[in-house]
Amino acid sequence: MSAADDRVQGMFLALFESLPRQGPGSRACAMRALALCDEIGDAPAILDLGCGAGAQTLQLAELTAGTIVAIDSHAPSIERLREAVARRGLSARVEAVVGDMASAGLPRASFDLVWSEGALYNIGLGPALALCHDLLRPGGYLAFTDAVWREPNPPAEVAAAFADDYPTMGRVEDDLAAIRGAGFALVGHFTLPEAAWWDDFYTPMEARIAELRAEHAGDAEALAILDQLAAEPEMHRRHGDFYAYEFFVARRPGVRGRTNSCC
Repeated sequence: MSAADDRVQGMFLALFESLPRQGPGSRACAMRALALCDEIGDAPAILDLGCGAGAQTLQLAELTAGTIVAIDSHAPSIERLREAVARRGLSARVEAVVGDMASAGLPRASFDLVWSEGALYNIGLGPALALCHDLLRPGGYLAFTDAVWREPNPPAEVAAAFADDYPTMGRVEDDLAAIRGAGFALVGHFTLPEAAWWDDFYTPMEARIAELRAEHAGDAEALAILDQLAAEPEMHRRHGDFYAYEFFVARRPGVRGRTNSCC
């Protein structure tokens, strides 16, 4: 990695590691998705795949009485989550693990709920759905968010942004077909509202960018990087009608066993 790449990476981390969330989502959306998992049991074994710094992990710990294994490959994010878990007295219920979500080495059929917000695309939706199906007990639930196209023929800057980050992004109908093709029964789905993009993600992002601009005033290279980072919320402000995040809830067919531990 070049010195310029190091600078970009450092500025990116200085921004994203400070945010309440690293992607769209909210407590209200988590509650709505959990409500669709109406036969999950009193103390489910939960896996949070690609948990990041764990905003949704902590919400799941508040909204359920279950145990949670939270996995992410970014060690600083896992350390931040571990600190939050310890502060909240949740260490007996929440385990934060540095690992590759595609090959975490977890036992098959170990979880009642697999949860993943904005992360499954990193390993490809098809392989991710197969992985989640394998990790769930019969009757277990999968709840995940995924970026989808809402309108055809997006503006060039939008098309370019997603071509770089998520070239295989499809429509809601494509995700529904993939869910069924992976052997799941669809329970329900809904589109994340605009508040889920702004309240804990883009609004604090723009505030942090303003702070970083002040810290790096006179540093042309740093300011140029911040301009690039600021383009994301601005693009959503102008062109958010063309894409969305969809929350999907599906279920692995079968009779759910009565168990309260994960592994």
